[in-house]
Amino acid sequence: MIDPLTLAVCLVGVFAIAFMKGAFGGGLAALGIPLISLVMDPISAGALLAPLFIVMDVVAFRYWKPSTWSRPDLYALVPPMVLGIGAGYWLISRMSPHWVSISIAVVTLGFAALWFVGGSRVVVRPRSTWKAIAAGSASGVTTMVAHSGSPPVAIYLLSLGLPKSIYAGTTSMYFTVANAVKAGPWLLLGRPDASLWLLMLACTTVVPLGVWVGWRMHQRLDERQLYSLCYVLLALTSLKLLWDGIKGLAT
Repeated sequence: MIDPLTLAVCLVGVFAIAFMKGAFGGGLAALGIPLISLVMDPISAGALLAPLFIVMDVVAFRYWKPSTWSRPDLYALVPPMVLGIGAGYWLISRMSPHWVSISIAVVTLGFAALWFVGGSRVVVRPRSTWKAIAAGSASGVTTMVAHSGSPPVAIYLLSLGLPKSIYAGTTSMYFTVANAVKAGPWLLLGRPDASLWLLMLACTTVVPLGVWVGWRMHQRLDERQLYSLCYVLLALTSLKLLWDGIKGLAT
């Protein structure tokens, strides 16, 4: 039997993550994880979410079609991201990843602060292979360590000034690949039992509605509003990373 409180909290958390997938394309799972971590340990929460991310990705293909993908950016970001996931698995299985989380959070908060101090202006910068490699690698590490791969890759993509649908579609496809790659390692780490698999099955019921509601909100926002919201959420996920790192060092 699944504890009713655990089921309720997980349903709300998964709905929130699916909503973020529909509204912003993906990579903002860290906003729902703290809620789920109230009723289970972080490793079990990671194992619960890993397959659910793939379900969200499949549902999101209905909205974020290939025409919304920036292929040059995906080609530049995905290979280093895969290597970063491998490095993140090594970190989480052999050593403390807390300093990695703290470092990336501090850098990302600095970029978010520059956005707001500058009057929320979109400063478009040219593509850079080295910046893409750095962003993809860092994103791969943090998405594996904390399901929070958005900050590094968002910094890179937001700086390109992409149209809102291209930004969301590109991040959606990017994290579709990331979620598929990291699902196996997370299941190895968490080794879910029958009750956790049953909880996963129950949580799939709220995924289609969450993605749809998020997509509807995306349709109503103009690009300036979307970018402002992205930077707010970027700051929130970075604060979550920072808190997790500091808390981990203190324990």
